[in-house]
Amino acid sequence: MESGDKVWEVFIQKKAGLPFKHAGSVHGYDKKMALQNARDLYTRRGEGRELWVVEASNIVAVPLDEADAFFDPADDKIYRHPTFYNIPDSVGHM
Repeated sequence: MESGDKVWEVFIQKKAGLPFKHAGSVHGYDKKMALQNARDLYTRRGEGRELWVVEASNIVAVPLDEADAFFDPADDKIYRHPTFYNIPDSVGHM
């Protein structure tokens, strides 16, 4: 990687209406170069109809050492479970 290059994450949408999926990473000095590099690397065989490139430094992630606490299901808070509430029969299907 040359000085000034940035890492960009690439997301591809295969067809209209489908979600974007992470395809990989590219290097580029700016967003225009990153988009061109992503096109050349990930869609040269018609694999997608739209691309997103996001500078990797702009992606926020949960630190690995905090993952357990962040994703804790909070089982001690029973009010979060639907079985905590009594629903009258007159309500019908819910």
